[in-house]
Amino acid sequence: MEYIDLGLSDYKEAYKAQSEVRSRVAEGAIDNTLIVTEHKSVITIGRKGSREHLFRTVEFLAGLSIEVLDIDRGGDITYHGPGQLIAYPIFKLENEARDIHGFLRFLEKVGINFLSKYGVEAGTVLGARGIWVKGEKIGSIGIGVKKWVTYHGMAININPDLKPFSFIKPCGIRGVKITSLENLLKKKTDIEDAKRKLRESFEKVPLLAEAVCKGE
Repeated sequence: MEYIDLGLSDYKEAYKAQSEVRSRVAEGAIDNTLIVTEHKSVITIGRKGSREHLFRTVEFLAGLSIEVLDIDRGGDITYHGPGQLIAYPIFKLENEARDIHGFLRFLEKVGINFLSKYGVEAGTVLGARGIWVKGEKIGSIGIGVKKWVTYHGMAININPDLKPFSFIKPCGIRGVKITSLENLLKKKTDIEDAKRKLRESFEKVPLLAEAVCKGE
């Protein structure tokens, strides 16, 4: 698995990087690639999303340097910003690995494994995609797939400002509470260490070998 760290990135620039890597993975020019980043503040609305779930005007958000973008991933509305760890797995799904729901479950397992490295017991909620801790959401998942190569991915709250989540209806779920690793541990977590741990989880979780790398 190749690995690219974009640091703190503009969302559109990161999307361009994903597109370029996705094309190369699809062609077989490079191996499956994990892109990690933090984003400058942005609210993204997925294919199933609605601007009705945006509680502030675009002008108000612009005054806070928060961009609003309609994008081509699955899912509804979410916020990205500094202190949130983003993982974009650009993986080619082949043969029996062509199971979108299976890949989404894989991402959830990766997030759960990652949080366990901090002593946090996370899990899933029936009917609500993502990663949860005691009924509060800490990780969001939304992907796109083109020619059976995945893009977009997963966001896990490490040390972000959680206030912007109050400007939206996160993932279109009424009453959802958002948490972070900082909230759970009562201290800040080094983002570079978090990147290393997340990469380890992508490499370790058994479903990766079963659902992505067969035949490679």
